[in-house]
Amino acid sequence: MGAVAVIAAVGLAIFLLRPTAPKETIVVLPSADGHNGTVVVQRGDNKQVLDKPYATSRSDEDKVQQLSAEEVKQEFGTTLEALPARPSSFTLYFITGTDELTPESKADLQNILAALKDRPLPDVQVIGHTDTVGDLLVNDRLSAQRAETVKGFLVEIGIPAGRITTAGRGEREPIVRTPDETDEPRNRRVEINVR
Repeated sequence: MGAVAVIAAVGLAIFLLRPTAPKETIVVLPSADGHNGTVVVQRGDNKQVLDKPYATSRSDEDKVQQLSAEEVKQEFGTTLEALPARPSSFTLYFITGTDELTPESKADLQNILAALKDRPLPDVQVIGHTDTVGDLLVNDRLSAQRAETVKGFLVEIGIPAGRITTAGRGEREPIVRTPDETDEPRNRRVEINVR
């Protein structure tokens, strides 16, 4: 049995055993935005640079082979379909001093919930933040309350509560650095990270 390796541009490597192909195969996959990285494969004195989407190196060949997306899908389709969904991140914003979403974020929430609803057993991290207006301890509580509010929305659509962790960071991790007591809407947020 040999190993087949499929390497994504984002650095993801998957190794599987294939009894019908006693060789190692490395394929560079494009990232979600269509870009790709570069992989250098060296076997003895033979050095192969894979720097294009679907560039392929096989252990029994001395040159880089360029496959099409369809050829990769045909040869590795089962493996690619078994990959977990790519991690996603979303940000929602809040009205100052509250755990109420801004009107824009209320609209965004529906799209986020729709995107998450179809993920089987996601691991979700919800992190609340505040701006620097107000007392540090009050902001700690408010950021945690914002995270719990968003967790409630996620549980309502069927994501198990046990799959969601929450944290409040208060005013400690601003997107926009500001002096104390500065009303900054971009810092009043919850970040949702999904794996």
